[in-house]
Amino acid sequence: MLAVRLADGRAVLTQRLPAALARAVAAYLADAGPGEPAATSAGDPYTSTAVEDLVVEVLEGTTRHQVVTATRLR
Repeated sequence: MLAVRLADGRAVLTQRLPAALARAVAAYLADAGPGEPAATSAGDPYTSTAVEDLVVEVLEGTTRHQVVTATRLR
């Protein structure tokens, strides 16, 4: 999973990342250094980083619960 900030300002966790996307994100996060504890808008904990230039394209939808799926890096 990846914590992302949506256009409306909410921080949410994505669904599990596919292996290729996880490797690409890891390359950015490896240079970010240690992060600070944070929480999503729903209260789910994650570790934040100082990566400001990483843009992740996502699909957002709902069924019974909100679903955010990361599709690619830009």
